[in-house]
Amino acid sequence: MEERRVSEAVIRRLPKYYRQLTALQKEGVERISSGKLAQQMRLNASQVRQDFNCFGGFGQQGYGYNVDNLLEEIRNILALNRTYKAIIVGAGRIGTALVNFSGFAQEGIQIEALFDIDPERIGQTINDKPVLALEEMEDYIRKQKISIGIIAARRSAAQSIADKMKVAGIKGIWNFVPMDIVEEGIPVENIHMTDSLICLCYHMEHSDGKRRRSNA
Repeated sequence: MEERRVSEAVIRRLPKYYRQLTALQKEGVERISSGKLAQQMRLNASQVRQDFNCFGGFGQQGYGYNVDNLLEEIRNILALNRTYKAIIVGAGRIGTALVNFSGFAQEGIQIEALFDIDPERIGQTINDKPVLALEEMEDYIRKQKISIGIIAARRSAAQSIADKMKVAGIKGIWNFVPMDIVEEGIPVENIHMTDSLICLCYHMEHSDGKRRRSNA
């Protein structure tokens, strides 16, 4: 397939398509039209077709989409057809929650180890994964060929950790520290867990119903 530039908005919708199609497959649905899929995802049929056309299009006129085939195509586009080794820096509450989440393994993400600076945590295991000293991280990344670095450490240390990960050869960083990390040359996903909750508060306060009541 010819390489083409895909907008960030389309990329952000791909996991949603993947999730919905996975659910349809589990329900035994064999095919679905763009209109029906759009309805289920609160989109419009034109948007669905345009999104898929960014990758060549996968449907047949008058037939729609084969759910199994489309799911496999999206899995390939999202590069979920391979296994990724990952580490977590920070063995506190967030790091512990992440290493205990079973969904990563289902998508081919294998958490190999955690790293921390707390002597009481180093040498322990969490969900059968070792907690190692932070100074061992760079050698571990190189020797184990780790692809993904997950940061759940202190804010003051986050950028330095990311810099060391990059030097050691990490391919991508998933950051849970409440600050934006920037690393030239590798992709970084900055996850601010309170952002969507704050947006929810805004929408509750500024919903149409609330405005109508306040204006009455």
